[in-house]
Amino acid sequence: MNKIDKLKQRVIENVDIIHNDLIQIADLIFVNPETAFEEYKSSALLANALEEEGFSVRRGIAGLKTSFVASLNGKTESPRIAFLAEYDALPQLGHACGHNLIGTSAVGAALAIKSILTELNGSVHVIGSPAEEGGGGKAIMVEAGVFELIDAALMVHPSTHNTTRRGSLSSCKITLEFFGKSAHAAAAPEKGINAFDALILAFTGINALRQHLRSDARVHGIITHGGEATNIVPEYSAAKFGVRAMDVPYTRQIIDKVKACAEAGALVTGARLKFTEGQYHYAPMCPNPVLADLVDSNMRKLGIDVKFPIPNKGGMGSTDMGNVSQAVPALHPYIAIGPETVSTHTNEFRELAGSAAGHVGMIKAAKIMSMTAIDLLACPEILTAVKTAFIQEPLNE
Repeated sequence: MNKIDKLKQRVIENVDIIHNDLIQIADLIFVNPETAFEEYKSSALLANALEEEGFSVRRGIAGLKTSFVASLNGKTESPRIAFLAEYDALPQLGHACGHNLIGTSAVGAALAIKSILTELNGSVHVIGSPAEEGGGGKAIMVEAGVFELIDAALMVHPSTHNTTRRGSLSSCKITLEFFGKSAHAAAAPEKGINAFDALILAFTGINALRQHLRSDARVHGIITHGGEATNIVPEYSAAKFGVRAMDVPYTRQIIDKVKACAEAGALVTGARLKFTEGQYHYAPMCPNPVLADLVDSNMRKLGIDVKFPIPNKGGMGSTDMGNVSQAVPALHPYIAIGPETVSTHTNEFRELAGSAAGHVGMIKAAKIMSMTAIDLLACPEILTAVKTAFIQEPLNE
């Protein structure tokens, strides 16, 4: 067994030593789900666990109250390896995307490598990023320069398959608001301007648009306000949409088409449209191929069968880890915690995230990240290869 394999064996053993503590943290986050930018208990739980073990913790990074960066140096400060922690839950569904496992596995990886850092050049950082589910915490942190000195970034997402090279879709959130005029729906409907009709026409136009979009494109929305009572002509209506595609330029084209559908609804009814784009767009994930090779190897060393995604096949979501991957070499692999018949963002997946199977996946994720960090910190030539392979996707419109 060579030096690197010995170091990896030590971090594997370290994760096993603390696995009960990690399960306790993950379960506490699971039973106390907090949504975007409200993850006060969850972020404190993770940050405190690191601080108690000697990590230097800075809270409220990039103006986000529930963000943090926990750091620990080895022989030197550079190079810097980051483990990304997510911990926000979904509205109503709780941790149906398994972020309780993601945040805890990042902490586990950092704690596992702590005792070995004194033998290595470089430092480890756990970056606590709030609001992945729509708020764009990482996008905000990238823009604020949080990742400027990071040499490589890793996180592992629970899933129903094991893969390393899966990408993600560019994504933008849109809000449609229509303003009309109220009137008695029976006695004087001619005096009203129906804002809800404008919204329905917009939905109809968007539904017709879908059949003429590329197969990778997604447009999906919900009505958030449709009126007050059946006998009142609605003077206000609103909806939220997500627009996604493989690349940013095409996403931009779809946004313009969706806006045209909304404008048509306003024109037909006489309502006034307010069209609002989310401030932060999610960039497509750019998996670093050298990091992917390292993680593939480490997953196999743990007895995990790695599945390669089929190019251009559907089934991708969006993540603000894509924004990180456009700024630094990064990887967002997936670890299976349940059967492929189960989808994330469902009650079934939420149950997996709080189960023994979820715990097993989380422990594997912590081992994968700490083992990969050993590769990067113990072998400068590997980190050089990672940086050489870093190619940003074109984001221009």
